Amino acid sequence: MSNHPFRDVAIVAAYNTEQARVLEVHNAFSITLAAARGVLAEAAIPVTDFDAVFSKHAPELIYALGIGPVWNSNSKAGIAGVLQAASLVATGLVQSALLAEGEAGVYTQRHATAPWTRPANEFVVPFGLYTAAEFALIARRHMHHYGTSEEQMAEVAATIRNNGHVNPDAVYHGRGPYTPADVLASRPITEPFRLLDCAMTSEGGCGLLITTAERAADLPGTPVYILGGGLDSLGPAYRHAPMWDLTGRGSDIPNGYVGRRAARNAFAMAGLRPSDVDVCELYDPFSFEIIRQFEAFEFCGDGEGGDFVMDGRIAPHGQFPITTDGGLMSYSHGGGVVQLSQRVARGVHQLQKQCRSHQIADAKVALCSNGGAGALFTDVVLLGSERP
Repeated sequence: MSNHPFRDVAIVAAYNTEQARVLEVHNAFSITLAAARGVLAEAAIPVTDFDAVFSKHAPELIYALGIGPVWNSNSKAGIAGVLQAASLVATGLVQSALLAEGEAGVYTQRHATAPWTRPANEFVVPFGLYTAAEFALIARRHMHHYGTSEEQMAEVAATIRNNGHVNPDAVYHGRGPYTPADVLASRPITEPFRLLDCAMTSEGGCGLLITTAERAADLPGTPVYILGGGLDSLGPAYRHAPMWDLTGRGSDIPNGYVGRRAARNAFAMAGLRPSDVDVCELYDPFSFEIIRQFEAFEFCGDGEGGDFVMDGRIAPHGQFPITTDGGLMSYSHGGGVVQLSQRVARGVHQLQKQCRSHQIADAKVALCSNGGAGALFTDVVLLGSERP
């Protein structure tokens, strides 16, 4: 009998609402409620069967769904929420957890950077520090040290955008196909990033259901298991200019490779190596972040990420298919917390063989991530089709 901490835990359903640049009839709570109801309907489970809710709108969801008294997580439902919910189920504190997030009607100043990336503080307001610039600082440091090129970043951006181009559910469905040359020809944003290297902004919601493996066996959906995970943070996102070499006390892992400790912990818990991963549902705020994550997660050596992503390795037919729905660049980016769940949702759908586009044949292990060195954090979760 396995002693894996999440052996008795399963994800039974994942659901994405409609995604769009603007959802005129929704606000952030109403699209979150739609995500919650959608995932419950997909799993054919009564809402009253759940005794925990993970969402930034958890109290409102509990009231609107009429399911209290239940465990209010007071936690957002990204990868951190997935791991925390799984821990509650594993320890018997709850039996089933509903995770739901959504964004709509928040980004209304279309001339400005998205509000979730520009908090009003002394480092952002006077100096114009914004998300693209923060991630660009990390990319430029890597380019200077290792010789990483804009052409290698363009390969990443074109691959992800083409994944969204053929995904009928993507906000940018049909906007392609792109070549790396198209990415390099798009207008500059902040060196080294051009427009097509950067994530979009949009609106939408996502829901997940986590319960016991015993309960999952009696449900119609294919269960997906949590093989391992980890959370890495060096500070609050988008408040301090990120430095590649920033470290905490007692650590030799710099911010440039934030997520390395989390990935090592995840692989150790799973008893796997990067070479065992079938699909990489990586968080893609900017093209370079994919190169950085492959190095941070030790799929390749330090400084080798630029060459690693070339020659079709990250394409849908390649060794490590990435961000198969189009990610933040093409599928949807409805604020930070939504996409954190959506990366996990796509990993779940890959393992359940439910993807409408770029279903990876025989996928058994999916790595999902969120965050990035420009935001001073990276979280990782490994999902599997086989019970650990």
